[in-house]
Amino acid sequence: MSVFDPQKLSVKLIPPATFAQPAEGRKYTLTHSDVTAELFLDIGYVYNYKSIDPKMRDEVLAEWKRDSHGCLNLIGTAYVDGGEFSQRVADTRFKVFKKEMATALNGIIYGDRQFYVHYPFLVDAPIFIYYLSSYPQYRQVAFYGTPRQYLNQTIKQHQK
Repeated sequence: MSVFDPQKLSVKLIPPATFAQPAEGRKYTLTHSDVTAELFLDIGYVYNYKSIDPKMRDEVLAEWKRDSHGCLNLIGTAYVDGGEFSQRVADTRFKVFKKEMATALNGIIYGDRQFYVHYPFLVDAPIFIYYLSSYPQYRQVAFYGTPRQYLNQTIKQHQK
C-alpha cells in the first residue's frame, strides 16, 4: 500500500451523511485489498462494520470527536490485537500499521476533501491514532499531524 494513489481510492457516503454533514461524529471506515492495493473508504454517522474482514482486522477507523476544550480532533484506531495473536504476530501487525498509517490517513483525508470546503478550520485539527493491543508495548497513541499536511502532500505528489 505504501504510496497513496488517488486512482485506487473508492469513496462511499453512507446516507444520511453528505460531504457537508455531520462534522462531529463523522465516521470513517478504511479497508483495503492486499491483491489490488485499492483503498475503500466509507463515510457516515456509523462505521461500516460489514466491510471489515473479521479475521484480518486490518481496517483503520476514525471519527471527528470533541476534546476537553471543545475542539474537534480526528481520532482513529488501529486494531493490533485483543489477545488472539501471539506477541510475534502482534509485533508484525503493529509494525505494518505504523508503516502504512500515512497512506491510510491520506485515503481518509483525500477521500473526504470536499468536507473541508464546509469546515476549512478542520484542515489544521490534530490527528491522533490509538493502537489497540493486549500487549502494553503496542498499546499507544500517536500524533499524525493535521489534514492539511496530507492534502498538501497528495496535491504535490500528483502535480508531477
